[in-house]
Amino acid sequence: MAVNLPLPVPANLKPVAGIELGYAEAGVRKTNRKDLLVIRLAPTATVAGVFTKNRFCAAPVQVCKTHLDKLATSSAPIRALVINTGNANAGTGESGLANANTTCAALAELLGCDASQILPFSTGVILEPLPVDRIKAGLPQAIANLKADNWYNAAESIMTTDTQPKAASRTVTISGKSVTLTGISKGAGMIKPNMATMLGYLAMDAKVPQPLLERMVRDAADKSFNCITIDGDTSTNDSFMLIATGAGQLEVSDAQSPDYAELSAAVTSISQELAQMIVRDGEGATKFMTITVEEGGSVEECRQIAYSIGHSPLVKTAFYASDPNLGRILAAIGYAGIGDLDVSKINLYLDDVWVAKDGGRNPDYKEEDGQRVMKQSEITIRVRLARGSAAATIWTCDLSHDYVSINADYRS
Repeated sequence: MAVNLPLPVPANLKPVAGIELGYAEAGVRKTNRKDLLVIRLAPTATVAGVFTKNRFCAAPVQVCKTHLDKLATSSAPIRALVINTGNANAGTGESGLANANTTCAALAELLGCDASQILPFSTGVILEPLPVDRIKAGLPQAIANLKADNWYNAAESIMTTDTQPKAASRTVTISGKSVTLTGISKGAGMIKPNMATMLGYLAMDAKVPQPLLERMVRDAADKSFNCITIDGDTSTNDSFMLIATGAGQLEVSDAQSPDYAELSAAVTSISQELAQMIVRDGEGATKFMTITVEEGGSVEECRQIAYSIGHSPLVKTAFYASDPNLGRILAAIGYAGIGDLDVSKINLYLDDVWVAKDGGRNPDYKEEDGQRVMKQSEITIRVRLARGSAAATIWTCDLSHDYVSINADYRS
């Protein structure tokens, strides 16, 4: 059961002009489930993305990067994305690359474009051959299902251990012009993005040239998908794609303009919503935790400390048990790797409860106050370092018995 995460309402997921989505039941790993998604784009669309930094990155990630790199020297735009679940096509060597390219070629033939205009994505089990023949056989069904209002089905089609689909949508007005943004994400385990197994796709109908879109997606990812962790494992397949279809009213061409700033803020905001959905649906999660580190010397060191807390199995299991064994948080701060950290100046808060004062237990702290907060389903951990003005926030969840069970049974 996801933590305070209502199911998306299909009618609330707004179509984005210039994009259609179609799904199929291809039997990639299991029968009778949506496991193949095709996203077709208008010729006016621009596409940019960020990917996993895992050196064992999957074959589709490698092919995506190659096809996006070609945009610098080609006038042929990206025309479609194809995503399968059930098999990651990672750790599959040259045959995996061949299968990813075969998938692109098969879809390109059906859509009447070049294979380099297709971006492939996979998620699922690593080190197993991609059943490319099943995917090829499912593509006509996915194309037949192409519709502008298929976002809910699309969100279901990319799930693995997710307990529910994840999608968000909104309309903003910038300089009097309406912009529609709709996106989907997936992920529940193997989540610690380094650009989490996570995939994210966000589309908007604004017109944004490729270089600006690349800047916008990097900024959005750094403040959203790169600020979540469930278990500290960086997947081989992580990808977050931003699509600007160019079919709407707003055109942004200057990174210094107010319009760019407003659009970028809207993209970041909905990206954070999609990223937090992944944490709320973390495998076995019962608590949603915000970790904020303030008064640091740099954003990097603040994030380093926040992740040290968020990755600690001892911290995460204590929160699952609602056990205010909060010295575990201080220990995680201490081993975060900040060599010149003056622990005598550190203050720790749990929501409204001041736990540690100047590096030691706050004389006014009462354990029942800590337990009161830890019994909540949503909790904020706040650390003040007293060494600067930088700050960083990440989002994580607790670690329960179910996390072990889900991952022990994942392939069965």
